[in-house]
Amino acid sequence: MWISDQWQDFELIDCSGGEKLERWGDFFLIRPDPQAIWVTPRTDERWYASNARYRRSETGGGSWSKARLPESWQIRYRELVFNVKPMNFKHTGIFPEQAVNWDWAADQIRSAGRPVSVLNLFAYTGGATVACAKAGASVCHVDAAKGMVSWGKENAASSGLAGASIRWIVDDCAKFVEREIRRGHRYDAVIMDPPSYGRGPGGEIWKLEQNLWPFLTLCMGVLSENPLFMLINSYTTGLSPSVLTYMTESTVSRKFGGHSDAQELGLPVSSNGLVLPCGASCRWTIK
Repeated sequence: MWISDQWQDFELIDCSGGEKLERWGDFFLIRPDPQAIWVTPRTDERWYASNARYRRSETGGGSWSKARLPESWQIRYRELVFNVKPMNFKHTGIFPEQAVNWDWAADQIRSAGRPVSVLNLFAYTGGATVACAKAGASVCHVDAAKGMVSWGKENAASSGLAGASIRWIVDDCAKFVEREIRRGHRYDAVIMDPPSYGRGPGGEIWKLEQNLWPFLTLCMGVLSENPLFMLINSYTTGLSPSVLTYMTESTVSRKFGGHSDAQELGLPVSSNGLVLPCGASCRWTIK
């Protein structure tokens, strides 16, 4: 398991009964988590004095109770600064478990010894984008949601990257990749964080189990002749790390060589020393 254990402004304090208690900077949030199916004593008093709590509705969706919470605030990870904004569907705009992947991608870029271009697909609010740009790469950030791309720009500016070499694209990721292939644009690294289910700006339906394989094979056509790495993230419960490894070994490694490794991602729980699983990632690298 790859564990994001270098945070200072974020902390997973406890988890129990389908919920997790987190510290985001100076604020304490309670959010649902389907992995936390155990029911253990909630002895930490912050369970009962949080700044906000997200409760699911029996009819679908849910809402925040956040009377003691600002609309947004900032947290820091190493040299990166992110704008936290509690939003619908329990999210805050940041997946803190991805920090271990940000570090890995940044290390790959810094040690490459050459200019590196990165294509970040389903790029959300740009955690990987700002990490790669901070490491010196040129980045193309693509997401179908205009609001998420705008948020990514905010995070880049907050991290001192307002003038960095980042292209901000609002588009369906598959259609954008198809056009990049036709235009002859190639990238040394591809990052993808596809949703389990989603819709593109034109109503295109995305289902991970059906679309990931053809999308991965499509992305082979946008890799440069000397690619550096590929990173695939998955939050779909039924998709194991070994499945991701098989996919990259059958495509990227078969064409370019290199090596694939896939693991669960995890966040340490400060109250008991355990680790909460938070999806999976697969890393392919030429090294």
